[in-house]
Amino acid sequence: MAATVTLNQALEIFGKLSSEDQTLMLEIAEKRRIDDWRKKTAASGRRAITDSKAGKLKSYTAEELIHRLHTQWNPTDD
Repeated sequence: MAATVTLNQALEIFGKLSSEDQTLMLEIAEKRRIDDWRKKTAASGRRAITDSKAGKLKSYTAEELIHRLHTQWNPTDD
């Protein structure tokens, strides 16, 4: 079983690293975060393509889409 580390414990360990190792660790963590985002984005894109081919997505004109986005982001108070 893998050991669990709290955020505070990780920060304490990080603080004990040399400045050079801290920089390297931050670079590695950022690259991993970006890689994870890319994988999730790719999976979402594949699902969208599959749904589109299966006819599960509705088509909108640009005007309809803009209207829907404005309505979602700027709801009117009733």
